[in-house]
Amino acid sequence: MQVTETSAEGLKREYTVVVPATDIESKLVTRLNQIGSSVKIPGFRPGKAPMALLKKRYGNAVKGEVLEQTLQDSWQKTIEDKGLRPAGQPRIEIVKFEDGADLEYKLAVELLPEIKAVEFSKIEVERRVSKASDEQVNEALQRMAEQRRTFATEEGREASTGDVVVIDFNGTVDGEPFSGGQVNDFQLELGAGMFLPGFDEQIVGARASESRAVTVKMGDDHPNDALRGKEVAFDVSVKEVKAPKAVAVDDAMAQAAGVENLEALKKLVREQIDREHSQVSRAFLKRALLDRLADLADFALPGGIVDQEFETIWNQVTEAREKGQLDEDDKDKSEDELKARYREIAERRVRLGLLLSEIGRVNNIRVSQDDVNRAMSQEAARFPGQEAKIYEYFQKNPQAAQELQAPIFEEKVVDFIIEMVKVTEREVSVEELYRDPDEEKPAAEEKPVTKGRSHAKTSAKK
Repeated sequence: MQVTETSAEGLKREYTVVVPATDIESKLVTRLNQIGSSVKIPGFRPGKAPMALLKKRYGNAVKGEVLEQTLQDSWQKTIEDKGLRPAGQPRIEIVKFEDGADLEYKLAVELLPEIKAVEFSKIEVERRVSKASDEQVNEALQRMAEQRRTFATEEGREASTGDVVVIDFNGTVDGEPFSGGQVNDFQLELGAGMFLPGFDEQIVGARASESRAVTVKMGDDHPNDALRGKEVAFDVSVKEVKAPKAVAVDDAMAQAAGVENLEALKKLVREQIDREHSQVSRAFLKRALLDRLADLADFALPGGIVDQEFETIWNQVTEAREKGQLDEDDKDKSEDELKARYREIAERRVRLGLLLSEIGRVNNIRVSQDDVNRAMSQEAARFPGQEAKIYEYFQKNPQAAQELQAPIFEEKVVDFIIEMVKVTEREVSVEELYRDPDEEKPAAEEKPVTKGRSHAKTSAKK
């Protein structure tokens, strides 16, 4: 096999590869002999059919198979012999492939960049920390008590916000009933915002055995075409009015929650709040770390990977624009401005993804099967009662289980780097802990443009 480099520009390499006709013929004959030893050809014992007959019958089909295997083997050997690290699948263009002639093709490949080692000791990042306060614990306990409250029927009571009313109703549009508009014994908590906007307010003040005429304007985005944008009239019969009965924050509530007493419950609540604070703290620490790494990462990027990442992001941006869901700071931008902005985002993500991948490779960071199993368990825990189905899904879809590895790998690499850099802790208020340092909004509101996957991507911020 003869390999000639024809172009070397940046991370791109191009070669002309020539495979001798004798090699092609040898593989063709070998494959035809394999076929001839197993197929039945009238007039010949297995393995005794002449090669000329085998070529006539199976030559064209085998030729394509041999070509595909030869291309695969030869380009892989070229990559290996030259010590190349491709950033993606190579591009192959056949120049010549004829009977009795050498196979000639062009091989184009884009390489991963050479990435210099990062001096972690020179990186400084800040970790904001905040411990659960007594006020936060008490507020959490009050919310628990609110969730555990009961409702008791009170004769003659006027319904007010916070009460539960038991009602029957019949809905009509333009005087005609509609499907789903007739319901009996419906329990509605007034003011909870769980039903049609404007409905609750028209029930406030009603007593049991009273009837109310309620009119509600349906939204233009209502899923039922027959109701979209229409005014709906409801004939409502109030059957019961139930007043909330508060639950005391005491040992009884704690025991109902499965712990020994109120002090034990407070301890659990405090630990839970601290865990939530710790997760937010780590998220901002990771962002600060990625910002520093992005500033230090100075290497050429494989254009193909950047293009793929940009395409993924741009598809999501386009979909959001069509639905009127663009970020506020994007709404007034032209398409060219948006493309320029999200191209920068794509480049940043690829740059950080490649850097994290290289750090993981050099430091032998691996994702074990135990890591994947834990991730599957965490995913299953998000769907109580359906855990078996989640596990079955992963068993039947190995690709889904494999996709769990990328975020696990990223987190393991980030944990490794955090141990190596200088981290300064600063105690802050809860408000400051949750405040986005760039956008002055809670971290929970930040939405990633796309999920990280593969060595070329990361969940870096915009």
